[in-house]
Amino acid sequence: MSGANLAGLLDGPARWGAQRPAVLVGDRPVRTWSQLAGAVARRAAGLRDRHGIGPGDGVALFAANHPAYLEVLFSIWHAGAVAVPISSRLHAREAAGTVDRGHARLCFATADVAHDLLAHVGAVPVVVLGEADDDALLDGEPMAPVARAATDDAWIFFTSGTTGAAKGARLTHHNLFAMAAAYMADAAPVAPHDAIIHVAALSHASGLMSLPFVARGAAQVLPASGGFDAAELLDLVAGGERSSFFVPPTLLRRLCADPAAGRGDGARLGTILVGAAPVLAADLRDAVAAFGPCVWNGYGQGESPCTITAHAKAAIGAAIEDGDEDALCSVGVARVATRVRVVDGEDRELGPGEVGEVVVDGPTVMAGYLDLPEASAEALRGGWLHTGDVGAFDDRGRLTLVDRAKDVVITGGYNVYPREVEDVLHLDPAVAEAAVVGRLDPEWGECIVAFIVPAPGAQIDEAALDRRCLDAIARHKRPREYHVVAQLPRNAAGKVLKRALRETAEVADAPR
Repeated sequence: MSGANLAGLLDGPARWGAQRPAVLVGDRPVRTWSQLAGAVARRAAGLRDRHGIGPGDGVALFAANHPAYLEVLFSIWHAGAVAVPISSRLHAREAAGTVDRGHARLCFATADVAHDLLAHVGAVPVVVLGEADDDALLDGEPMAPVARAATDDAWIFFTSGTTGAAKGARLTHHNLFAMAAAYMADAAPVAPHDAIIHVAALSHASGLMSLPFVARGAAQVLPASGGFDAAELLDLVAGGERSSFFVPPTLLRRLCADPAAGRGDGARLGTILVGAAPVLAADLRDAVAAFGPCVWNGYGQGESPCTITAHAKAAIGAAIEDGDEDALCSVGVARVATRVRVVDGEDRELGPGEVGEVVVDGPTVMAGYLDLPEASAEALRGGWLHTGDVGAFDDRGRLTLVDRAKDVVITGGYNVYPREVEDVLHLDPAVAEAAVVGRLDPEWGECIVAFIVPAPGAQIDEAALDRRCLDAIARHKRPREYHVVAQLPRNAAGKVLKRALRETAEVADAPR
């Protein structure tokens, strides 16, 4: 029996929705629910028999959205293993480091990134989705799902932490069951005739959001283009019965700006799920004006996936109708079965209107960080997840985030920790010091800005710095602007004053 194994989510749809489409590329069915469940069971046997994958082993997915992505993900769980999804936007060197830190014994990759990964990943086998080694996994007889305990790891979600090094949040089967249940309880109803369209990365929020839709036998749709195209997305919505999708604010703005926005049948649009970065009140107003009251704004983080607070569709619609700007600027109220507090530096709870750190307790809170007991104890001290985000509640239980204790920059929905960019810039002999911050950007939410102090007698070559970054880290992490300065502002302890740099970046009149 499967016990608490997430692979059990497929069992119901494979029985009562056997011939309904489970995975589609555009409007072309790839797998029915019975076919998907069968392929998952055969893949799991292939993982066991061909690669020796067993309970607790890590299996990485360094892949763009692919028709087989969810099939592979569920086969990892079916075999009792632990998924280590990795964004395909990362540089191959970064991905290889995550494969290593995630203790992955095998890595699946899409063809677009597999070649570069092989140059960095060492002895870990790489299976390219859709090629011969991948197809061979489906040749054997299906196996029964491996029983797992609710507290066993299911997904290692690597997220930047305060130290600058990526940390792997250990998400258990129970965490992800609870996340799926919370969605169905307080976000939006899901029915078998629904679909979720994956325009965002399956390695992150879109993949996590798929779970409640899988549980209800709702179709998983991948755009034929492989990514976000506003016109294509709207056509897919028009062709379905009721479709939902997740987008970061950057893509929401592009969607609202499309000439076709607002022209379709609103009844065919289920929920526009927005998150992964701060959502402006103007973004919510524009989206509701274009599509009606179907926008849901969720606040979560890798350590409590997709589940801390949320601003429901009806609440956002009412706030717009009432002109309630404070409500629109909030991230809503605590999710079902989730306790959220704002505390001071001594972890004492603060009252409405008082600003402090946001802490969380609930069934979606991670088990800890992989191989980092001290960081785990610090993040989970007192039994509460300390998010590093700063905010305040109002007297109606709505949370507004006012700052981040961490220096993470969120650009296009992706987290970038300045230290990893600074480390690359410091490799250039012309750079004496470098500090990286985020500047508000109407398209990307934030863009990366670097402040550079030249080495004595050196000249800064921005093109060379760009090339150095592109050779070492993901493209979205490279600075969009460089500012050459004589010195960096510091406090009495010698710490660089990032807030002062952010203020300088906002008023600078010489962007690249």
